[in-house]
Amino acid sequence: MLRFTVCLVWIGLWHCLPMLAAEIDVPPVAHGPMSDEIRFFEADHNGLARFYDLSWSPVCFERNENLYSEWLNRLGRQEVNGFDRQDLIDYLLLRAELQFETTHIARERKQLAAMDFFLPFRAPVQDLERTRWQMTALDPQSAAGIVSAIPEQVRKLRERLERGKKDEKPKPDEPADNAPLKMEPLLAKRAANATDAIRQTLGNWFNYYEGSQPEFSWWAKRPCEEANKALEEYAKFMREEVAGMKGKDEDPLLGESLGAEALAVDLAHEMITYTPGELLAIGEREFAWCEARMKETAKEMGLGEDWKAALAKVKALHEPPGKQDEFVAAQAHDAIDFVTKHNLVTVPKFCEETWRITMMSTDAQRSIPYAAYNGQQMMVAYPREDMKYDDKLMSMRGNNKHFTRIVTAHEIIPGHHLQAYYAARYHPYRQMFSTPFFVEGWAVYWETRLWDLGYARNAEDKIGMLFWRMHRCARILVTLKFHLGQMTPKEMVDFLVERVGHERFGATSEVRRFIAGDFSPLYQCGYMLGALQLRALHHEVVDAGKMTEQQFNDAVLHFGPIPVELIRAGMLNTPLTRDFKAAWRFADK
Repeated sequence: MLRFTVCLVWIGLWHCLPMLAAEIDVPPVAHGPMSDEIRFFEADHNGLARFYDLSWSPVCFERNENLYSEWLNRLGRQEVNGFDRQDLIDYLLLRAELQFETTHIARERKQLAAMDFFLPFRAPVQDLERTRWQMTALDPQSAAGIVSAIPEQVRKLRERLERGKKDEKPKPDEPADNAPLKMEPLLAKRAANATDAIRQTLGNWFNYYEGSQPEFSWWAKRPCEEANKALEEYAKFMREEVAGMKGKDEDPLLGESLGAEALAVDLAHEMITYTPGELLAIGEREFAWCEARMKETAKEMGLGEDWKAALAKVKALHEPPGKQDEFVAAQAHDAIDFVTKHNLVTVPKFCEETWRITMMSTDAQRSIPYAAYNGQQMMVAYPREDMKYDDKLMSMRGNNKHFTRIVTAHEIIPGHHLQAYYAARYHPYRQMFSTPFFVEGWAVYWETRLWDLGYARNAEDKIGMLFWRMHRCARILVTLKFHLGQMTPKEMVDFLVERVGHERFGATSEVRRFIAGDFSPLYQCGYMLGALQLRALHHEVVDAGKMTEQQFNDAVLHFGPIPVELIRAGMLNTPLTRDFKAAWRFADK
């Protein structure tokens, strides 16, 4: 019965789409041979990840490199002449991903080489775990001897690092392996995380044998307990004392600049043809547009061109504590009503039904000060009782009514929630190629379209919309300059505060997330640049009369979260070959 119901829903959704113009290609629900190849690769990749679950292991690096090489060779032998357009898109997506992941492993190898001296226990612990995988007979006494050496290794390293922190000089005739050591904060942060992962591996290895092999427990239990404690304290020492990361608001902002050469590799993978310098110019141009509109809106509010005064007035218009969730829910329904009333995009009833709101913890707001979308939920930031007094006020100003109104549309419908609904149902295998230039670009594209279509009810709403649009432009500027070595984290925060109008709490949280390494280096650029790509495609299709607004937006969603240039190629039937290289200059006009 359930299976029959799902089929009816699927058929109903497909047939409710408007008829599309003949010259525009919309990907069908059915998939060709390359979709099966992608699923096969994904199964291989996930199988390796589950089996070779050792962080920072050269063996795992090598095994993944071999997998990527095998699949690249397989693609090289693939006959593509009989492929339709969607199969060619899938072929290009998989090849680009394999090439990029190979490059990414090379970066990780360099990172391991930089910190491996400070992890002398890594290889022995990982070798023990690999021996267990291979079902090799265990010698408990020998294994216990390997583990029992870890506390002394940690003690010596920590002592040398502590002396290095105090700027001690080597003692006369002191052996080199006892001399004081210096460690950069960023390296210490990464090594602390690696130590935690190695400690987890040691725990997994111990738990496998503990209680089932009496001789093992007799030999290894105490050494493992002592090693576990030593590794835990060592990771804490590196993280807190060397890197300065104590979980406090005043923690240093640590991140690694990628450099121009690596940025070029990432841009090629994202199918962006512009250089970092050209992207900075685009960011400056779009930022100037926002600033001009801010001045115009300040005049509407009777404040001359003092847009910062207008911004301050808007920030003071916030909900009282305990009411933000109700306000967000109301804004979500307003956005849904607007896009459905104006026939802008198809919103299936199931999608409209299945979202909810969660309130973020104080700790989460240290890196996500506004809102986020995760698993059919909009995560909402607002003051909590355990926050400092000043931080509470900053959070309320930063999540005022008019900022929150457009953020809600960004996160739920027509933004990420609607996008995720379609991605799970049309070409779902393409989610492994997900790019921020589409995922975040889609949500910001809607911010800009809603601006064009008069979603703002008053000047205060305009200020809220312009603030976020200006922020998306600023993300291009501060993150690219950081990775090019042209801007420090402190300068990034200052720019967001002084040029965009962020509260310092929010700006610091934003920068902390930008540079932490949890996202790709180009992730923050993807918001505005992806929106510009979609706007350029909208101009080529809708403004040219080839599709209605609703037809265009529905069609884009059917392609999945892939580079926009490939969506363009699919929709406009532009030539695609196995030697395809990105060439679209979407922001030149």
